[in-house]
Amino acid sequence: MDTFFKQVVNGLSLGGIYALIALGYTMVYGIVKLINFAHGDVMMVGAYTGYFVLRAVGTTPFGFCLALCAAMLVCALLSLVIERCAYRPLRNAPRLNSLITAIAVELILQNLMRVLPFVGPNSRPFPAMPSKTHRLVTSSFPDGLVSISDIQLIVIFSSMVLMVLLTLLINYTRTGKAMRAVSWDLGAASLMGISVNRTIAITFVIGSILAGAGGVLYAMAYPQIEPTMGYIPGLKAFVAAVLGGIGSVPGAMVGGVLLGVVETLVKAYVSSQYSDAISYLILILMLLVKPSGLLGKKQLVKV
Repeated sequence: MDTFFKQVVNGLSLGGIYALIALGYTMVYGIVKLINFAHGDVMMVGAYTGYFVLRAVGTTPFGFCLALCAAMLVCALLSLVIERCAYRPLRNAPRLNSLITAIAVELILQNLMRVLPFVGPNSRPFPAMPSKTHRLVTSSFPDGLVSISDIQLIVIFSSMVLMVLLTLLINYTRTGKAMRAVSWDLGAASLMGISVNRTIAITFVIGSILAGAGGVLYAMAYPQIEPTMGYIPGLKAFVAAVLGGIGSVPGAMVGGVLLGVVETLVKAYVSSQYSDAISYLILILMLLVKPSGLLGKKQLVKV
């Protein structure tokens, strides 16, 4: 029983990170119908930003907060450049063109980080908390069976806070209303005076902010970074978005958490060799059984 609860906690921690990255996929798709495969590499840039900030200021609680904020800021600026230079010129082009461009941006980010002299192709250990603060916190429910590390607490709490803030922004702000309007009907939103280009750019920024935070949290939980580190988490976050219903913000949250829990349980009770395969098996089954996802809505397309 202790092992089961421990794996569930691990799954919630990992699932929270998947959910943060999946939100970027689902928000962008909901507005411009683009699968932004470069999103996982934006997360990688966030992890490296956090790495350099922690190396500069030290691994204190303030340092981790600063690293998180710096990663979100850098990823937000990067998303503006990517959206303006790579995606906006293809706004009215066939979707296949935008998809190929997204894959090209992914490869450019990976290889650019490889050739930068202060990054390089080799992996690096992510700075960890000092041993005196890195301790195990044991809860009293049920009867002290659940053990949660401070890193897991930070990851789960940070993920929940960011997802709650995103939900409030989408549902209760003018920007959120504009995003929902553009998602529903881009042409009608433009006729109603909404700046479509600005709204789409803001959507990319918000998604990349969450990816930057996810990159730092992922590196804290799995303390090793490299230029290709965003590829697998990015793919699994895409699976989470499809599982929950791509285009649905609550669906991305639910899909990320479910995928994280299932993956850790498979590692614990089946084999770690099947942890990646089970994610893609879930994707195939979901597309066969319920293509709209758990919380997605069926859409009729006229041809």
